[in-house]
Amino acid sequence: MSYLLRTLTTKREVDSIIRDTIDKVLILRFGRCSDSVCLLLDDILAKCAREVSKFASIALVDIDSEEIQVYIKYFDITLIPSTVFFFNAHHMKMDSGTADHTKWIGAFHEKQDFIDVVEAIFRGAMKGKLIVSCPLPPERIPKYQLLYKDV
Repeated sequence: MSYLLRTLTTKREVDSIIRDTIDKVLILRFGRCSDSVCLLLDDILAKCAREVSKFASIALVDIDSEEIQVYIKYFDITLIPSTVFFFNAHHMKMDSGTADHTKWIGAFHEKQDFIDVVEAIFRGAMKGKLIVSCPLPPERIPKYQLLYKDV
């Protein structure tokens, strides 16, 4: 389903979509089109794209591209898929009870879970917030262990 969504492969494309998306939540999925979890998330994103189109835009970012490595390091993308949210060129964060508030790691369990998260981010952003609480119950949030290098 990743062929239904716009795929970004250069830094210039990522910069311009972040800068040019106004009054909508921008969802960037960092991952590989060959990864099974990424394909599962892409399927959910493609199915939701039309339903959230009035208040959100979705794009995929190929992490194997050389030019994208700047963003991979900046957002500390070590686990894929990682989904990063923006609103009016501001990085939106979400407190989901995990150690990392800057991105969503893993796939969503259901289509409605994704829609609920995007709506919560949009509503918080419209109120001027840069961090919002996750509307999902804890059992629907992917669990992972953070490993820190050189600590």
